[in-house]
Amino acid sequence: MIPKAAGPRRARFDQDELAAKPPVPDDLPVPRETRTRVLPTPTQRRTFVIANQKGGVGKTTTAVNLATALALGGLRVLVVDLDPQGNASTALGIDHGPGTAGTYEVLIGGASVADHVVESPEAPGLQVLPATIDLAGAEIELVSVVARERRLIRALDRYVADHPVDYVLLDCPPSLGLLTLNALVAATEILIPIQCEYYALEGVSQLVRTIDLVKGELNDQLKLSTVLLTMFDGRTRLSAQVADEVRSHFRDETLSVAIPRSVRISEAPSYGQSVLTYHPDSVGAVSYLKAAEEIARRGAEEAA
Repeated sequence: MIPKAAGPRRARFDQDELAAKPPVPDDLPVPRETRTRVLPTPTQRRTFVIANQKGGVGKTTTAVNLATALALGGLRVLVVDLDPQGNASTALGIDHGPGTAGTYEVLIGGASVADHVVESPEAPGLQVLPATIDLAGAEIELVSVVARERRLIRALDRYVADHPVDYVLLDCPPSLGLLTLNALVAATEILIPIQCEYYALEGVSQLVRTIDLVKGELNDQLKLSTVLLTMFDGRTRLSAQVADEVRSHFRDETLSVAIPRSVRISEAPSYGQSVLTYHPDSVGAVSYLKAAEEIARRGAEEAA
């Protein structure tokens, strides 16, 4: 039986704050209304690694909010927090203080995922394998372990054999070390968040080379399926130029929805929430709902 987290304290708003509507950039393809939709169920489990060795591009924010949006759409979602900072665990209302068992015990001790996964209060059907600071030492400890790059995939295969999951989202640290390598081996699809700012594409080429190496040597099923533009600011020419450049490089992979810069998105983790529950009518929440819908729809179309 999966323990349920007590959950974070919900944010309080006065009537004026609830009534305030954040401005929406004219060129952002996002509708204003938020409606929970029933998303199409994939024919087989989809495992995404959310990776980009450049920090501050929105990896964890994307993992947390897409996971919540997919779960709110009626899907069964597992988030594996592989970042020693544990930010994904925080944003999903999961305790990950010192001594909390989670990803470290699974990778290093060979523990069962089922023994340490926790149900998030953010949405029904959303489960989290939390991360603690202990993961910081896992990179060194894994060096001498036999089949070190396959520890995660073996643990996940054992878990999903008895616990059906529609989506697995692997939140990685901003590096290309053994933790990220485990995620790349365990995943079937890669989602790259790219910040709409200068230097956005720097480092992506290195990540693509790493993907090709992993695909050729360790995981033939791995493919770059999704690119998500983050921190889009419709008021600046720079954001539009970066978005155009990304779409020219990844024409088929880039989602039509861009995630805007949003104060609500930044505030939500401090309350232990995703933006979809913290401020569901904000443009950031709507954007992630649309992104999740597009990902689910693409998967259904490819399987058809």
